[in-house]
Amino acid sequence: MAGTEPSIDEIIKRIQTYHGVEGYVIVNSEGIPIKSSSNFENDLRTKYSALITQLIVLAKSVVREMNKDDDLTVLRMRTKLHEILVTADKEIMFIVIQNTNSEQQV
Repeated sequence: MAGTEPSIDEIIKRIQTYHGVEGYVIVNSEGIPIKSSSNFENDLRTKYSALITQLIVLAKSVVREMNKDDDLTVLRMRTKLHEILVTADKEIMFIVIQNTNSEQQV
């Protein structure tokens, strides 16, 4: 049903309440950051946008190669320092960066 999905601002508010979230970047279909958390400086925002966009293009290609009727919707990566969650559709990509050490602080 139209109008029942939460707005981008509602999603951002909810994500920022999660423990360990360091920030987010919203990227358009050309890989250009259009919105981000205030703690992300322009260089960091641009770096995440460019690199994650390249990764998503490759990951989508892999998924389609495995099954032409399938498509990537979410990518989750965990490093020693961060967990990066990416939701992607044709128009925007939502990147959320979490601190993996925050679990130990609880």
